[in-house]
Amino acid sequence: MLGHIGINVPDLAVARAYYADLMPQVGFEPFLDEPDQFAFRPARGKPGTYLFFYPGGSQLPNSRHDTTGLQHLAFMVGARAAVTEVHRWAIASGSEVVHAPRSFPEYPPPYFATFWLDPFGIMLEAVCHYDR
Repeated sequence: MLGHIGINVPDLAVARAYYADLMPQVGFEPFLDEPDQFAFRPARGKPGTYLFFYPGGSQLPNSRHDTTGLQHLAFMVGARAAVTEVHRWAIASGSEVVHAPRSFPEYPPPYFATFWLDPFGIMLEAVCHYDR
């Protein structure tokens, strides 16, 4: 299991507001909140990977297509309805939706997910691996 992932963002204040609203939707809670970084951990003592956010030096948007680095982050949720709720949240937040909630037959079933971009072009995913 990964202990944590660090993500550089061009605007820490924008990231802090965006992820503070998103992370409870995908089962995370605040872990650290400092002027130069913030982090989330799996909620309610569940095991899992912590996410840390740091100020990045570049103002360029993330590119998941043509640079080395992060391609996307996938958050596992416990029900298909949660995928749909996160999709609604992404739309309400003004995020660009890449894929609306649906089954993805190209991945091992059951795979029900939605994909969207954060304010910096980082692709995010909410995925449910259950048929319910």
